[in-house]
Amino acid sequence: MVISIEFLSLILDSIAENITVINEMGEIQYVNKSWTKFGENNECVVGGNWCGVNYLDICDKASVMGDEFGGQAGKGIRTVIEGQKKEFYFEYPCHGPNEKRWFMMHVSSFSISEGNYFIICHQNITERKLAEEEARILAELDGLTNIPNRRAFNEFLYDEWRRCFRLKKTITLAIVDLDHFKLLNDSYGHQSGDECLVKVGKLLREFAKRPGDICARYGGEEFALVWSDTDLNNARSQAGRLLKNIENLNIPNKNSPVESYLTASIGIAEMLPDKDTDLTELISKADNMLYRAKGSGKNRVFG
Repeated sequence: MVISIEFLSLILDSIAENITVINEMGEIQYVNKSWTKFGENNECVVGGNWCGVNYLDICDKASVMGDEFGGQAGKGIRTVIEGQKKEFYFEYPCHGPNEKRWFMMHVSSFSISEGNYFIICHQNITERKLAEEEARILAELDGLTNIPNRRAFNEFLYDEWRRCFRLKKTITLAIVDLDHFKLLNDSYGHQSGDECLVKVGKLLREFAKRPGDICARYGGEEFALVWSDTDLNNARSQAGRLLKNIENLNIPNKNSPVESYLTASIGIAEMLPDKDTDLTELISKADNMLYRAKGSGKNRVFG
């Protein structure tokens, strides 16, 4: 059987992995069907004709825009082109608006009479990464409320801050404090207090369903919510609904000077991450807004 170019092309187009071939300058010589389809589904600016596009330039431009993964990919590809390594492997996140995704990049080389060429393969490893993430999350859940603990929150906020910096998107933090929770504990006992925290934790999960969101037990009777790519007006609206839902739990707090049932105060802060800001500023701003909410009579949103 004589193997034709058409036969080989059909084989490559049947492979689920996204495959491209570049020359020593980084210029794309070939892409398979999966590569083209992924580009179309993710609104890549290149469009359908990838041949001649410089892949290294794409990585470099992404790096300049603050995408550290683009910089690492470009550096790794060059190590293979320059002969420093025979192969390069790199895992990186590529999350969509409504789903989490991870890929493994593999770079290798081959030579023919015309010169040296380099195969770049992107394999979807989302299933494995989600399993790993699930195992990690189980270790980072608050033992009482079964929502993420402070450690998980800190890690998530750091990663989400960097992601929003790369994509030039806003990030919003809400800190929720249960009003006069000590009086509830004193009036009904610590078991009732724990049951209250569990109910609030369950409620908070309904307000953090997107990949860029998280709810967490911040400490004691304090909780935190992160909403990525959410403006302040949207965040105020969600926080207002959250306050109403906490009231609707109808958890008694008879000695509270605010209401005879459980209420909460929420401080909100929104920022657009850039090189001159730090996520500690976001936390400090949300803390200050919470302080003002509690100082203004509690059971309200401030931000």
